[in-house]
This record gives sequence, structure tokens and C-alpha cells, in this order.
Amino acid sequence: METMAVCCDLEVDVNGEETFMVDKKIISSYSGRLSKLFGKSTVTKRNLKVIFNDFPGGAKNFELMSRFCYNNGRIDITPSNISLLHCAAHFMEMNKYYTSEKHNLLEQTEKSLEEINYWTWSELLTALKQCQVLLPVANFSCLLEKFMDSLVGRVALSSETSPCASTSSPDSSGFRFSCDTRSTESLKNSFSRVTWWFEDLLILSPTLVEMVIKTMVSRKLDHVIISRFLFYYQKSKFYNAAADEKRKVLESVIDMLDTLDRSSVSCKSLFGVLRISMNLNISKSSRSKLESMIGYQMDQATLDNLLVPSPHGTNYLYDVNLVLRFSKAFLRGGGSSKVSLMLLRNVASLMDLYMAEVAPDPCLKPSKFLALAMALPDSARDSFNEMYRAIDMYFEVHAGLSEEEKIKICCALNYEKLSAESCIHLSQNAKFPSKSAFQALISQQFRLKNLLNSTNGSKCCTDSPCSFNTEADNKGKKGESDQQVVLYAGKLDVSADNEKLRAHLQGMQCRVMELEKVCRKMQTQMAKIMKSKASSHTNARSLPKLCS
Repeated sequence: METMAVCCDLEVDVNGEETFMVDKKIISSYSGRLSKLFGKSTVTKRNLKVIFNDFPGGAKNFELMSRFCYNNGRIDITPSNISLLHCAAHFMEMNKYYTSEKHNLLEQTEKSLEEINYWTWSELLTALKQCQVLLPVANFSCLLEKFMDSLVGRVALSSETSPCASTSSPDSSGFRFSCDTRSTESLKNSFSRVTWWFEDLLILSPTLVEMVIKTMVSRKLDHVIISRFLFYYQKSKFYNAAADEKRKVLESVIDMLDTLDRSSVSCKSLFGVLRISMNLNISKSSRSKLESMIGYQMDQATLDNLLVPSPHGTNYLYDVNLVLRFSKAFLRGGGSSKVSLMLLRNVASLMDLYMAEVAPDPCLKPSKFLALAMALPDSARDSFNEMYRAIDMYFEVHAGLSEEEKIKICCALNYEKLSAESCIHLSQNAKFPSKSAFQALISQQFRLKNLLNSTNGSKCCTDSPCSFNTEADNKGKKGESDQQVVLYAGKLDVSADNEKLRAHLQGMQCRVMELEKVCRKMQTQMAKIMKSKASSHTNARSLPKLCS
């Protein structure tokens, strides 16, 4: 700056980067900050020095601001320097209270901002990129807000334009579009029409991206597209990044994803982020948000997704606690409501697969396995057969479990939702407590009684079993023997010797098998009767099946 040699009576240290010798009178005439510092004194003081520790934009921007002062309050304001000059004007109080509008740097930058709609797309990105240098030391929310509104507005306009597809990034306020009537070309451009800006915004820091996303959400842009960009941003930023930088990017992306509609975020991509986060030691808050987002969509997960290795320092194979947190988040998200019953059953099926996968782990504690079995409400399962198989596998591997521990785990079973085959298998399964075998057979016997009674059209008596008047059943003797079996079973002491009790249970099992044969035979007979009635009354309305 040649004119600065006129008078150099003020030494300015800018952020410890560089020291400038400037004319105190010239600079003070445009800066309210320096004007107030030196007052109206006309006494010449030598060796004056000012130290700025937080000058926005550093030494380079101070020099730019000085040129404005030495050039009689004139400077060419462009998208590449408007952010720097605007912040310098704020910092030095170069406003209307100290200088005229003509020589007012702050108002000149604000007036230039009115032309933002005529900036090219690249100029807008340049201005935003320049803001990244200023963010740590300056507050210029008004300026940023205008940048964000312009950028998001252009993205929204290009996304809404249809059926014409954008062939390139917009390079001016008037976007250029081309319409191709060929369907193949239209399909080819459909994706680029809404994602062309992905690559361009990679130049922005996570802080600025957060501001962009916040503006996009407020402008109601498609959350699916926003989430897709965030996953793309995270993946791209990880190239050649240090571990600490990766952690900051990942935490920022998770926080932004958490502001979106949960259903718009890819469950598969979230599991990808989860696996990456395990080696980055992200904050507890970000991890909680990530797990909550995954849990909300747990019905879309696969078994491989859930098989996450246990944390370092633990001896069990898979991270069971993580899956339990997923299930809690799913239920909090509405998975247990009537509307979501189908989703709830999908999750229950997934949990059964997971239990079978982790059951062979010899280090998995009974309390954790029980927590998995009890994680979802009883209504989540139409059948408990898969859970029974998982428990059976767990008992086989953990042979040292006490009878009390086994009984606690068996409490998760709903015997009424076990098939006849599973009930019979359980009654013969020496790995299960005798009490569980007894409950399974009693449940199966009463289920068959109720089925047969409903088939006969008679009311079931819960105090004694019903008799079956069929030729194959010795005309009533079955009913008496059934009653004796139930009465005798009711008198059995469950806490008696296991071998003796199991022998009695085997006898009950035979009776259950006989009852099943009776039920199948009656089903056949009823089918013949209904077929006969249907043929004799062709105009009669069809009846539902009594037994299925």
C-alpha cells in the first residue's frame, strides 16, 4: 500500500500474525472503534500501538480494510471479499454513526448484498467458503442468513422444476434447463436433477453444512434427499481425514440426521454409520441419537445388522445391550401401538432369530438372555415356537444353569402360543424344568378340549373335561379317563421328585396325542357334513370353517 507511507504513526498488531504501520488519522476517520479509543485529542503521541487479538479474517483482511480507508472510502466489493469486508466493518465499527453513507463500509457491503440474486452459483459458493475463515471469530448471522436463503432457494427451484431436468449446476440467477422428450434421457437426469449440488457443497465445513440443512428443513425440502446428501457428505469427508476430524464430521452428521423425519433416513446407512462410529469414540449424546434413529426403524433391520461385536473389554460375543436399546427405542417410537402391530411382529421375528444366534455364546449371562426374551410385549408373537427353540439351544450350551434360572427364562414363554409339536417336544426335553413341561402339557390339553367342545357345539366346562361320543372312543370312556387324568394331574405335587413327575407327564402326553387324533377325525367328519349340506342347499350362503 503505497499511500500508507504518508504518515505511519500507529502500529497495529493483528492477531499476532503481522504488524502494520498506518496513519492513525486516516484509519480513525472511518473507524468508530479507533475514534473512540483515541478520542478527540490532537496531541501527537509517538509509539502508539494497538493490539487486535480477534480481528476477523486476520492480517489479510486488515490490509483489505486499510485499502478502503486509504482510497477515500472506496473499494470494489465482490462475492469473494464481501464477507471479509462486512465483518471488518462490524469489528471496526465502520457504520453510519461515524461516517457518511457514501464512505460507510458496512452499508456499502449491505447494499452489495442486494445484488445476491444476480450472483452466479460459483460466486455464491465462493462467498460461503470465505465465511468459514470468519466463523470462529465473528458474528455475522444476517450475512449468512442471506447466503443460505439464496443457496437453498436455488436448490429448491431446481428440484421442483419438472419434467425438465437440470443439465448442470446453475451458473446464474436465471437457471438453465433443458427438456428432453426422450424417456430414457429423462430417467437418466431424474437423479441428477435433485442431487447435482451434492458435490459442490463438499467445500463447506460441518458448521456451515449444519446451517444449510437447518435452512433446508425450514424451507420444507425433501428429507429423503437431505439425508442422502448427509451420508454422501460424511463418506466424502472421510477421505484422507484424521481420526479427530472424522469424529467431528460424524457427530455433526448424526445431529443433522436427527432433525429429519425418521422414516426418511435409510436404516441400512445408519447401520453403516454405527459401525464406523465404534472406532471413533463419538460423544454419548450423538451415540444415543444414532441408536434411537436405528431403533425407530428396527423392523427394517436384518440379522446381520444386529450382529454387532461386543465392546472392547467384554467377554461375550455380540453386543446384546445394544440390541436391547434398539428394542426400547422401537417401542418408544410407537412400535407397540395397534397401528404398528405388523411392524411389531416383524421385530419379534427378528428378535427370535437374534436369540437363536446368540444362544450358543457360553459367556452370555442368563439375565441378558432373559432380557432379550422379555424385550417385546406378548402380543408381538403369534407363535412362541422360535423362542422355544432358542431357549432350548441356550439350555444345551449352558448346562450348568440352576433350576431356578431355567424357570425364570421359561417364564418368557407363552405356552398357549406353542404348537402341539413344540409342547410335546418340551415335555420330553430333559433340559427343561419339570414345571415347564407340566405347564406345556396342561395348556395343550385344555386347548384341545376347547377346540373339540367348540366343534361339538357345546359349552366347555373348565372344571372337568368333556366326553367325546364317537365310535372310536369307546362311547364315553374317554371322557371319564380324561377327567381322571386332569384331576390326578391337579393333585400332583410339582415339587416332587423329577423322575417320578416326568413319568406321570409322559402318561399325560399319551392322552394329549389321543385327543389330537380325535380332533383330526372330527374335523374330517365335519368337513364331510358341511360338503353334504352345501350340495343339498346350493343357494345357501357358505359357512366359515369350524376347525382350521
